[in-house]
Amino acid sequence: MDRGTRVTRSFFADISPLRESRQFRLFYFGNGLSSLGRQLTLVAAPIQVFALTESSLAVGLLGLFQFPALLVGSTVGGMLSDAWDRRKVLIVAQAVLAFISVGLALNAALSNQRIWAVFVLTGLQAFFFAVDAPARTSAVPRLVSTSRVPAAYALQILLSQLAKAIGPLVAGVIIAVWSVSAAYWIDSGTFIVSILAIVAMAPLPATDGGTRPGLRSVLDGLRFLKDKKAIQGSFLIDINATVFGMPRALFPEMGLNVFGGTEATVGLLFAAPGFGALIGAATSGWVGRVILAGKATTVAVVVWGLAIGAFGFSNSLPLALIFLGIAGAADAISAVFRSTIVQLTTPDHLRGRLSGLKIAVVAGGPRLGDAEAGIVSRGVGPSVAAWSGGLASAVGALVIAKAFPAFYKWRQPPDGELAEG
Repeated sequence: MDRGTRVTRSFFADISPLRESRQFRLFYFGNGLSSLGRQLTLVAAPIQVFALTESSLAVGLLGLFQFPALLVGSTVGGMLSDAWDRRKVLIVAQAVLAFISVGLALNAALSNQRIWAVFVLTGLQAFFFAVDAPARTSAVPRLVSTSRVPAAYALQILLSQLAKAIGPLVAGVIIAVWSVSAAYWIDSGTFIVSILAIVAMAPLPATDGGTRPGLRSVLDGLRFLKDKKAIQGSFLIDINATVFGMPRALFPEMGLNVFGGTEATVGLLFAAPGFGALIGAATSGWVGRVILAGKATTVAVVVWGLAIGAFGFSNSLPLALIFLGIAGAADAISAVFRSTIVQLTTPDHLRGRLSGLKIAVVAGGPRLGDAEAGIVSRGVGPSVAAWSGGLASAVGALVIAKAFPAFYKWRQPPDGELAEG
């Protein structure tokens, strides 16, 4: 192998998990199609609600209505993932999600569409997506060797960001050419393909017969977390980054007023972090060689915060988009290492419950960040809210690294072993 080939392989995303594991290939490509389908519904539902109500408030309430379902679903999903065969949890969750999409399609095809049905069905959808997510996240270390776990999570994030980049564009075309109902029907079809891929996988039985589901199971997960400072640090550094440094709520005002643009400008601001994350995941071939994942996470979150701060100081739209792209790339790398720390510090029989807690953190932080950014912006303006929040998240990352040395010094363990922390 020549030097150029080695450099290329070390730079671009490491596809070794896909080459080496049939289980992971089935899991990955089935998940990819259903992730693309999910984007169709995430675009179709707000469009449908706005068409029925002509109210942006109603569209906002749609997301708020789903938030409690996400929190409860992640708890239930984590518990079930440690009690049952994770493959069966995925099959059941995906099957229910397919039926929910059929319900949305049938309602959208009615001459007298029911807006309450959109709220109820998307709320149920959020619940079962949150049930699915811990099983999916906690399954990865069972599908690849320990040394391939960071690369596997990088591929997962690459797939997620690709779906987020392509899915909304596909959804817009489908809705414009055909209808909202067609988008829901296609979404339901992607779940069927995903289910067939999961069925083709070997079983993923719970370790040692599983843990009986119930309140005690949830409390066992919390007790485990209480003693694991490395995982606590990984959760807190994510909350810090998203609560203080999440600028999404500022994009409309900054796009229209600060940069003097149109709604298309606002769309660019929303898209920039996603494209940055896509590039970050696509060029993540080096992550598997990083042993000190806690230190790498800290550096990534500091870069995120400084990039958001620079975005707040920007008077030029191109510069603002570049800084948002850098922030998105740093966030993708941080997500790879945070997932690695959680999964490789947790024994398999608890991975579902810890993944559920992680999903709750990931879902809750950005929503609190939206509120924080909106409140600060009302007092001092959007630019100050952006740069102050970014700098606060960078400083917060350093404080958390100092306060949680088990997190900052976390090292990836050898194959087949768990890390301390």
